[in-house]
Amino acid sequence: MRKAKIAVLVSGGGTNLQAILDAQNSGVIHSGEVAAVISNHADAYALTRARKAGVEGLYISKKELKTQEAFENAIIAALEEREIDLIVLAGFMSILSERFTSRYDHRIINIHPSLIPSFCGQGFYGLRVHEAALKKGVKVTGATVHFVNEIPDGGEIIAQKAVEVLDGDTPEVLQRRVMEEAEWIILPQAVEKISAALMES
Repeated sequence: MRKAKIAVLVSGGGTNLQAILDAQNSGVIHSGEVAAVISNHADAYALTRARKAGVEGLYISKKELKTQEAFENAIIAALEEREIDLIVLAGFMSILSERFTSRYDHRIINIHPSLIPSFCGQGFYGLRVHEAALKKGVKVTGATVHFVNEIPDGGEIIAQKAVEVLDGDTPEVLQRRVMEEAEWIILPQAVEKISAALMES
C-alpha cells in the first residue's frame, strides 16, 4: 500500500518533528512517512534531527528570496518535486498566505500549544502562549491540532488534549508539560489519521 508522503515545516529545535519520527518508528504512524523536512532557518536543530533519521532536509530562506511570494514558490516547488501529500507545520514560525493554504486545502495541519480558541491567532506562538495562559490564571490548557487556512490558527480542529496547569508553573515548565502530555501524543495520531484518509480518497 502506498504511504502518504509527508513534509514537515520547522523553524527551530524540532521536538514535534522528533515525535513524528519516533511515532513512525514505533508504528503509530503507518499510513504515511516523512519524506522531507523544510526549515526557514539554516541553523535549525530540526535539520540535524532530519539528517540523523535519514530524511532529506531543506533550507529555504525568506530573507534571501526577499518576498513572501518567492519564498512560498520555493516551498511549493520543493513539495511538488517530491510529490508531497501532507504538510505538517511543527513550530514553523512563518505565516503562509491564502494563495499557499488554498492550494493545499485540508492537506496542511498545525500543532498549537493551547486549547483553541484560547490563546491563539496572530502573535501567539512559543512561550508567549504559555505566558498568556498563566497570566490569565487558567487551570487547564493543552494543545490543538488543526487544519491550516489563511487565518492564523483558524482552520477546523482535528484533535485536542487538555493539560492541567499546576501551582508554581513557569511558562517554561508549562510548555514542557504541554509538549509531553499533549503535543507529542496528538500530533502523531493526527498525522496518521489524515495520512490514512488521504490514501483512501
